[in-house]
Amino acid sequence: MSAELSDLYRSLTVVADGVEVAHPELVRRHADRRARVRVAGSALAVAVLLGGVAVGGRLAFSADGSAPLPPPAGTPASPLPTGSAPPPSPSPSAPPSASTAPSSPTPRATPSGTPSAEPTGAATAHPPTSIPDRAFFVLAAANRTGLESTAPGPVLPALCGTRYPSESAVVQRRARSMAYKRPETPQGNVPDGSYRHSIAIYRSGRADDALRELRQAVRACPEQRMPDDTRTWRQRLLDPGVYGDESVLFELRAPYPQGMGDPGAYEVRLVRAVRVDDVVTVLWEQGWEYTAAERAQVDADSRRAVAAIEKWLG
Repeated sequence: MSAELSDLYRSLTVVADGVEVAHPELVRRHADRRARVRVAGSALAVAVLLGGVAVGGRLAFSADGSAPLPPPAGTPASPLPTGSAPPPSPSPSAPPSASTAPSSPTPRATPSGTPSAEPTGAATAHPPTSIPDRAFFVLAAANRTGLESTAPGPVLPALCGTRYPSESAVVQRRARSMAYKRPETPQGNVPDGSYRHSIAIYRSGRADDALRELRQAVRACPEQRMPDDTRTWRQRLLDPGVYGDESVLFELRAPYPQGMGDPGAYEVRLVRAVRVDDVVTVLWEQGWEYTAAERAQVDADSRRAVAAIEKWLG
C-alpha cells in the first residue's frame, strides 16, 4: 500500500471517530417516512390528473349533445327544481323571424289614428230584413204637392232589355211615386216633375254588384227606342258626385216630340242609384207632361234620400 493511501485511511478514521453513529431503528423510521411522502405525492398527482380528465370529458360531451358527466366530488351545485329545464344560455338579441314571431291581431285604425287590434271572431253587422216607412225621404216643404202613390211599377228605365243578376240577391224592395214642384210654382198648379223612388236591401256583399251591373248596362245601351215612342233615346253616364258609399248617375235624352217644347230642346230624365252598406236607393226623375229634369233639384233630393237611409241604418 502506498504512503498516500495509508494517510487517507488514517484521516477517515479520525473523522469517523468524531461522529456519533445513528441508531439502526431511527434510520429505519426515516426511510419509512420518505417512502410515505413519495406515495402521497404520487396519489395526489393521479387525483389531479383524473379530475382534469373528468372536467374535460364533461365539456366535450356537453358540446356534442351527450349527457354531461356529474361534477367531481365535493363540487358545490344548485340542483334545479324537479321538472324544470336548465336556463338557456345568453345569446345576442335579434329580431324574431317570420316563423318564430308571435302572432298578433291585425291592427285597425281608430278615429284618433291609434291602431288597435281587431278582436278575433268579432260580430259583424247583418243587413236589415225589412224597410220601414221612415227609410223614405220627405220632400222639402217648398217642393211638396201632396201627390204620392205606392202603385207597383218598374224602379229603373229599360236599358235595351238588360237583366240584372244581382236581382236574385234582393232581400226586400219597396217603391213609391211622388210629384214635386219648384218653390216658385204656386200650390195647386201642375207639378214640375215626379220621382219613382225605390229602396232595396241586398244580401251581405251583393249591393255593389247592383251598381256595377247598372254601369255596364248604361255603357252597353248608348241608344234605344222606347215602346210607343218613335224617338231615339240616348243614355250616358254622368259624374255621380259623392253620395253614400258609391253611386251611379246617368241621363236619358231625346228631342221633344213635334209641337212640344222649344225647337231643338231635349226632354231629359235623370237616374241616380246610391249604395249605403247593403242598401241601394234609386231616384228616377220621370218628369210631368214633357218637362225636363233639373240637375240641382235631383241633387238636393238625392241628398235627402241618402240622409234618410243613413238615419234608418244608424
